[in-house]
Amino acid sequence: MNPANSLHALGQSLWLDNITRTLVQDGTLARYIREIAVTGLTSNPTIFEQAIKNGHVYDEAIRTKAAAGLSDEALFFELAIEDLSAAADLFAPEFERTLGVDGWVSLEVSPLLADETEATVNAAVDLHARAAKPNLYIKIPGTPAGIPAIEEAIAAGVPVNVTLLFSAEQYLAAAEAWTRGIERRLDAGLPANVSSVASVFVSRWDGAVKAQLPTTLHNRLGVAMMARCYREYRKLLISPRWQKLISVGVSPQRLLFASTSAKDPALGDSYYVDALAAPDTVNTIPEKTLLAYVDSGNPGPLLPPTGGDCETVLASIAAAGVDIDALATKLQRDGAASFVKSWQDLIACLAEKSQKKSG
Repeated sequence: MNPANSLHALGQSLWLDNITRTLVQDGTLARYIREIAVTGLTSNPTIFEQAIKNGHVYDEAIRTKAAAGLSDEALFFELAIEDLSAAADLFAPEFERTLGVDGWVSLEVSPLLADETEATVNAAVDLHARAAKPNLYIKIPGTPAGIPAIEEAIAAGVPVNVTLLFSAEQYLAAAEAWTRGIERRLDAGLPANVSSVASVFVSRWDGAVKAQLPTTLHNRLGVAMMARCYREYRKLLISPRWQKLISVGVSPQRLLFASTSAKDPALGDSYYVDALAAPDTVNTIPEKTLLAYVDSGNPGPLLPPTGGDCETVLASIAAAGVDIDALATKLQRDGAASFVKSWQDLIACLAEKSQKKSG
């Protein structure tokens, strides 16, 4: 049993943080599902921008859709829905086997809508209806404007992957939004098992503070923040409010660890994956990190439900001059800005390819 299978056996879902047309069409994704326990995948504007820019597999489809009058966002979402629908079909057996707990793929609303609640909800409903796949999450950022959009999307029956969460406070706001949306459906007599995951980002924490901290505290902030989030998640799982939902057949929103590739060359490839082994959670792993993990991963001790020593570590980091709350807000804002930049690069790439192919 390779390390990825071992993590799966411990109760953690491994989702690939990548999607390309080639990955789906050449059998690679099917092999990952079959051999290394990959049970879902996620996408974002950066992933699609790189896939379209650095190859030619999309060129014919871009030419055809551009000739039909599609451009910019409309053209992109056609391409993305095609790829993710094909991936969703590959994960359909896992989705059915786990009764909808696993086997998901994710599509993000336009990052340009991050500060627009109503437009985000409308886009989420539209994209989910267009894809018509039961195992497709719509990704909505957990920004101040995104939190009410999450509640409205869940209330409308749209499964949501909440993205761009960094702190326990941000995570709890997302969990509350999901809970309110589910409770509204119950009150209205509607089917209430609308799935969701809440994605908390790991490695960006450590990169942001490395220059401020002594070497003894390097690369400890990200794991400590995830341990704090996991503690809050375990509390919610046993809370009367969530237990009431579970008792009527609602699958609880799961915690998802994102951005789990090691950015510091001093770290092993599997540092964050090893450190964040935890049952009833998801870990999204970039393809390079996943393959390295299969070769040399070593799942560490399970994250303790109590958070372990996270508060001690966080206190030491705060004492070294890091304002963790302010940094959480900055990381979320910077992450949203980064996705906007990738989105703009993506649209520009599509426009360039459309002109080349139609000229």
